[in-house]
Parts: sequence; C-alpha cells; structure tokens
Amino acid sequence: MGVTPKSNCTVRVEGRRKRARHTKLLRRGVRRLEGWRKSGWRAKNPTARRVLDAPSLQDDFYLNLVDWSSQNMLAVGLGTCVYLWSQIANGTVIQVTKLCDLGPRDSVCAVHWTREGSYLAVGTSLGDVQIWDSSRCKRIRNMGGHQTRAGVLAWNSTILSSGSRDKNILQHDIRVPTDYISKFSGHRSEVRLLLPLTCIAHYKASRSCVTLGFLKLSLNLLVWNQRSQQPVLRLTEHTAAVKAITWSPHQHSLVASGGGTADRCIKFWNTANGNMLNSIDTGSQVCNLAWCKNVNELVSTHGYSQNQIMVWKYPSMSKVATLTGHTLRVLYLATSPDGQTIVTGAGDETLRFWNIFPSMKAQFFSDSVHFVWPDLIHYPLPINLTHSL
Repeated sequence: MGVTPKSNCTVRVEGRRKRARHTKLLRRGVRRLEGWRKSGWRAKNPTARRVLDAPSLQDDFYLNLVDWSSQNMLAVGLGTCVYLWSQIANGTVIQVTKLCDLGPRDSVCAVHWTREGSYLAVGTSLGDVQIWDSSRCKRIRNMGGHQTRAGVLAWNSTILSSGSRDKNILQHDIRVPTDYISKFSGHRSEVRLLLPLTCIAHYKASRSCVTLGFLKLSLNLLVWNQRSQQPVLRLTEHTAAVKAITWSPHQHSLVASGGGTADRCIKFWNTANGNMLNSIDTGSQVCNLAWCKNVNELVSTHGYSQNQIMVWKYPSMSKVATLTGHTLRVLYLATSPDGQTIVTGAGDETLRFWNIFPSMKAQFFSDSVHFVWPDLIHYPLPINLTHSL
C-alpha cells in the first residue's frame, strides 16, 4: 500500500508552525541574554587573576621590560637577567627559563619580540642591542652604536630600531654585518618609545604602497619616514612627556597617545592630516596604552597619583572597568596573543594578570545579536603563573 503524499497546504502549515516555534525560542533566549548583558558580563572593578613577584623590576619611566610573544611566551627583564615564562603540557605545567644574565656591569633596559615570536631583542644599559634565539637560549647578534642605555626597541620585519638616552634612533638590519644602517637625530631628550607604523597619510596619486615610519616621543609625537632624516609630521598638543602610544587595529590612521603627570590626557590623532580628534583627561599620569584587537576598546595604565588600570570603549571613551592593586605607577603593559589577557608590571615589583577582553568568538556573537553570550565570557589564563622568581 503506497504512502499518500502530504498536500502543499499541509506542508506550508507545518513550515509556519516550525518557524513560529523557532522564533519564540529565539525571542525567549534574546530576552534572557539581554538581561544578562544589562546586568553586566564584566565586573566594573575586577581583581587580578594572578599576581607574580618580580624582584628587581625597575621603577623607571624610560624602560620597556615586559613583552608577550605571538608564541605565548612572556619575556621580563629583571635587573641583569631576562626571564621567559611559557606553558607546556596543555597549560598544566609552567616553564620558567633564564634566557640570559648580562653580568654585574650591565642591566636589561628593554625587551621586544619579533612578530614570529622566536627571537627576542634585548637593549642594555651599556647601549648594546642583542638578539637572542629563545628556543636555544643563545645570543646570535650583538650590535653597538649607542653611547648609553638603549631603553626602547621596535621590529619591522628584519629591521630593528632602537632608541637611547643619547637622543638617537638607530636602525639595525639583521641581514647585514654592520651594527646599524641609519641614524635619526634631533630628539631633545631620551627616546621613550618607538612604534613601527603604516601611515596612510602619504598615499601618492597613483595609490602606490604606503610609507613606513616611526614615532619617537618627548613632549611631541614625531612621525619619521624611513627615507628621510627629518620628521614628516609633528603632533604637539601634549604638555608633558609622552611614553604611551598605540595604533588602532580597527581604523586606519588612528593613533592614541598619553601624556605624563602634567598632562594626564589621552589624545586621539588622525595621522593622515595631523589633526587631533579627541582628548580625555584621565586624572593621572598615562604610562601605557594598548588597543584590543578583539573589540574596539583600549586599556591605559597610570602612575601618579592613582596607579590604576582603566579600560575604555572607543569612540565614546566611556569607562568599561577600573583595575586596582598596584601600589606604585604601572609602567609596563603587554597583551596575550589571543587579545584577552593583559599583564601589567609596576615599581612595586609585581606582575599582575587581568582577563579583561572578550575572545574573537564572543565578539562575533556580540556583533550578530547585540549582546555577548555569557557562557563564552570565560577567560582561561593563557599562562597559569604560580611560580615566583
């Protein structure tokens, strides 16, 4: 006996019922999750998930002693030594390695990973710049050229730039045997920060490749073209020393910078024309800035007088969270490879780990339905740091 096929009318009715049932379930879920979102998926004042002792972490505004590699390895300069922290065995075992000891006559002033995360550049108080292979704990280059300490480093492919208290920026090409290939002069005080950038202010009419440059900081922000010995752009609105700077991963030509104790402001710039877009008074010295790659938010660390860490939503600049716990100015900041966790260091000789940003997956759900699924906002610490030096 054959099976009688359903009529078209019956199929349409069942389809409507199914869609109505799905719509009802979706609306119920939306209302429930929207309530969770309004109640706050992130604490306004979260505490650090891990606190690690960091003896000999210097309280020096000019140094850059913490960096997190793309291979999830944290490098920290403590006195004369560089230490590496990494996780093995699915994160259940933590490996702490002493990469190098510079000896009693020298000290670590800066650490910076290559983009690939396998090589670490180390700036020293004697003005040398060293390249270390982290997998073998072996030094592969030592480059001179500075007269005194090299406190800031920046990679751009095979070119390593270093800034020093001697007021110069040197560019080192690791493919050639010479110590450096070019020098940028004209700074009036110690170079505090270098940042490789892609500046779309210099597009030519033919839409050729963008110009690469560097920022070097004092009271002003200076944008350098690699082909020029003079700055191509000067941003001059800050009223105190500038150390903090970050490029937006979400918008071309947008850069944020933070001023020192007499300034206290975070300023936003369009580097295509040099215009200042906005300025926010934070109430205390701005030591570091970092833009989150997962969401359009940025984190700032502060010194005098509050020593706090703040998370801001851009462009409204509304406060998302305020993090406290450090007792001295928060001079060091690095972000984990997944963009969810930050580590901060201060003159109180501690490193603190904060899980403050959502994952890319969570942000996808947020953008899709205008809220963040709470079950996805779980921040496993990439490095479960339980050891002290």
